[in-house]
Amino acid sequence: MLLGPGLNIKRSPLCGRNFEYFSEDPYLAGKIAASYIRGIQSQGVYACPKHFAVNSREYRRMAMNAVVDERTLREIYLTAFEIAVKEGHAGAIMSSYNMVNGTYANENRHLLKDILRDEWQYKGIVVTDWGGSNDHVAGVKAGSTVEMPAPGLDSARQLLAALQDGRLTEEEIDEALLPLLEAISFFGEQKKAKGIDFEGHHNLARKAAEKSAVLLKNEGSVLPLKEGTKVAVIGDFAFEPRYQGAGSSVVNSTKVESVISVLSDYSLDIVGVEKGYARTGKKADKGTAKRALELAEKADVVLYFFGLDEISETEGADRLNMRIPKAQIELLSDLSSVNENIVGVLSAGSAVETPWIANVKALLNVLLTGQAGATATLDLLTGKANPSGKLAESWPIMYESCSVVNYSGTNTGNLEYREGPFVGYRYYDKADLDVRFPFGYGLSYTSFEYTDLKVGETGVSLKVKNTGNCSGREIVQLYIGKKATGIIRPLKELKGFKSVTLAPGEEKSVEIPFDDKTFRYFNVKTGKWEVEGGDYEVLAGASSKDIRLTGTINKTATSDVLPCGIKELPSYTTGDVTDVSDEEFEKLLGTKRPEEHSGAFEINDAFCQMKHVKSGLFRLVYRILDNMVRKSEQQGRPNLNVLFIYNMPIRALSKMSGGMISYEMSEAVVSMINGHFFRGLGRFVSGFFRNRKLNKAYEKSLKEAE
Repeated sequence: MLLGPGLNIKRSPLCGRNFEYFSEDPYLAGKIAASYIRGIQSQGVYACPKHFAVNSREYRRMAMNAVVDERTLREIYLTAFEIAVKEGHAGAIMSSYNMVNGTYANENRHLLKDILRDEWQYKGIVVTDWGGSNDHVAGVKAGSTVEMPAPGLDSARQLLAALQDGRLTEEEIDEALLPLLEAISFFGEQKKAKGIDFEGHHNLARKAAEKSAVLLKNEGSVLPLKEGTKVAVIGDFAFEPRYQGAGSSVVNSTKVESVISVLSDYSLDIVGVEKGYARTGKKADKGTAKRALELAEKADVVLYFFGLDEISETEGADRLNMRIPKAQIELLSDLSSVNENIVGVLSAGSAVETPWIANVKALLNVLLTGQAGATATLDLLTGKANPSGKLAESWPIMYESCSVVNYSGTNTGNLEYREGPFVGYRYYDKADLDVRFPFGYGLSYTSFEYTDLKVGETGVSLKVKNTGNCSGREIVQLYIGKKATGIIRPLKELKGFKSVTLAPGEEKSVEIPFDDKTFRYFNVKTGKWEVEGGDYEVLAGASSKDIRLTGTINKTATSDVLPCGIKELPSYTTGDVTDVSDEEFEKLLGTKRPEEHSGAFEINDAFCQMKHVKSGLFRLVYRILDNMVRKSEQQGRPNLNVLFIYNMPIRALSKMSGGMISYEMSEAVVSMINGHFFRGLGRFVSGFFRNRKLNKAYEKSLKEAE
């Protein structure tokens, strides 16, 4: 089983795991995920899309409650998973760590039973995130299947006890076992691979990197570089690429290219290469910066490789800001003072602020390039390939422009999604805010003309022509909007897209079909997906801000009952959602906001919450962990194990120790944390021996059963 893809919505640019996720848009994320899943599973491997659901913060991820209204939940945070399940036919799905409206995702009957199992007719495995199970009796009852990674026999005993006292039925146990038996059968039928074409895989990685890169700026057509151009290559990322994310996404590559290792394959006049700055943000050696400036003065063009370092984006920690490390930007400013032809090559898995944009003539966003990214990057810079990627997320001018700016703090257990459906371009459009680069944006070395939009009952068609001098690929985007509406809705939403490759002067017809998600919205009063009656705008464009053609279509209403609408929710009607009142959010939510947890430390509280607990020993444990986190940040290398423990609740001790620690022992630790040290210690020690005895008895019974 491959534990991916990750397809949570990029609600906030600061989520530390955004580099793993696809988009701020659920339709796009779902379609990419479905294709990804079909590809994985065609090779005899289960895919496991994650994290189901509403996971958009890493800090306290295992001890956090996502508070979200039902319509936003359905339309924004579940639609991608729905597409992944229905179109990708995923063999497994991973539940998220967090609670959703007060119930842990892995035991949330509304998520797992009502929606996933019953409504979507999902028959596969539901696996917990690592240590993400809270009460597996409740999990099995809700439709969960597997606890990971090592809950031990204490968990099994809890299931048997629940079976004996009637909290679980044999039918519910059977329902949990069936997907596992089917998986065993599936994997047993797969043929072992005879060999791996490592070079073929490397070439595929190059192709993916080439097609994914996004050209964000190209002033004066400084790109592509002509043969013989005198070039200075500057930046640590040219020597050591940022080619993958940090945390559990790290993989072992067969080989990794660097830009300086493949430069000789290109017809450029390289005047020199230099790191110029310290990768981790520490003060760089003055000599390297001086040599970088000297090289820049000799060159026609400076290729400046920069971006977010490993500690900036990692599982287990959220980003502190959207900025590129200061040392890199200071050097960029100095370079631009001696050479006006700076081509920035940006490596980052998430959106960044770009107050330095005037210092570069061109900006190529290569993202996280994979192991063959250096060749792909230089192919794009020299025109051997034409950049054709589009941004899957909006780039705000600054973080303070985001709709979630007041709703993403780390000092609360309840993470309130007060912005409702207005995430990413849905918000910037509705609030009429400028962005640095819009959703769906991407330049090319050629140009494209859109004509002849035709809107039918089953979809749209239009013509796209390459009006430039080189071959290129355009991604046509279909948006749907409705001006005359009685409900809260964005101005427009992505509902389709199509890639088309064209030679110079070539024209092709592009067809984008409608589907069951094109006109729907979730009606909380009827509890169903409905279509609002009336005229809809049909918009074809090159980005969310670059609409080229418009049309209309009329749809018949499926219900006369409308949900809470424009008169009752004024902030959501105007898009002014950055300061929604408690009263208005509760009206959207349909219930009272949950109270913040206060009082004694509890078993579902995390190590990072032990700063002010009664026990001096555990306050010391907190300080040690906190210092280790800070030290890894200073070194620029995230320590996943430390970050995991830092955000881990005490109950996870009994889910991560292979049966060495029982739930009773975890409760004893909580007692010690709350100042009852000797009472808790006594219970822990007695629990240890009791757990060991029960484990041995269980193991004996299993052997006898064989």
